[in-house]
Amino acid sequence: MFTGLVEEKGSVISLNNGDKSIKLKIKANKVLENVKLGDSIATNGVCLTVTEFSKDYFVADCMFETISRSNLKRLKAGDEVNLEKSITLSTPLGGHLVTGDVDCEGEIVSVTQEGIAKIYEIKISRKYMRYIVEKGRVTIDGASLTVISLTDDTFSVSLIPHTQEKIVLGSKKVGDIVNIETDLVGKYIERFVYFDKLEKKENKKSKISREFLLENGF
Repeated sequence: MFTGLVEEKGSVISLNNGDKSIKLKIKANKVLENVKLGDSIATNGVCLTVTEFSKDYFVADCMFETISRSNLKRLKAGDEVNLEKSITLSTPLGGHLVTGDVDCEGEIVSVTQEGIAKIYEIKISRKYMRYIVEKGRVTIDGASLTVISLTDDTFSVSLIPHTQEKIVLGSKKVGDIVNIETDLVGKYIERFVYFDKLEKKENKKSKISREFLLENGF
């Protein structure tokens, strides 16, 4: 689990393609403090497991599910990535609860300057827009950001100068692809509602309810 507060920007040292997999070697510093094999480091918002490390890099494997949903497959040597080590029970929750399981890729469709801020408008599949709400949280390349506006298939976020410098989104342009993780809470609510409706439908179909069972001595 992560908070979406990027600790540092690392850079890609190398990518090696395997059988429907990618081995990433990432240059890093802060996230490697007290790191151990098997630890999780969010890389552009994707939860990756450390399989090898030294004082200034770590190595992680990306499986097919990760490759298909995220922009890690688009990386090349020298590209910057957002990095965050997984939280502990004592970690301040400054952003929001982030799993590191990317839902989909998004495309930057506009970048506009508004005073000191940059406004990024991002287009995603309408399938995932149901989890995007105005003033809600969304994770973009692992960074926890606030949604300031939305349409049927786009949403916008605003970055102050400090944030522009600290995360990779600050240097991206129209047409670039970013990783999107929507808010976890919305997904659970949707699932609960779905099964609640399903149970009510099944009970109605069978004409057996809790009240019916009680009335008949069950």
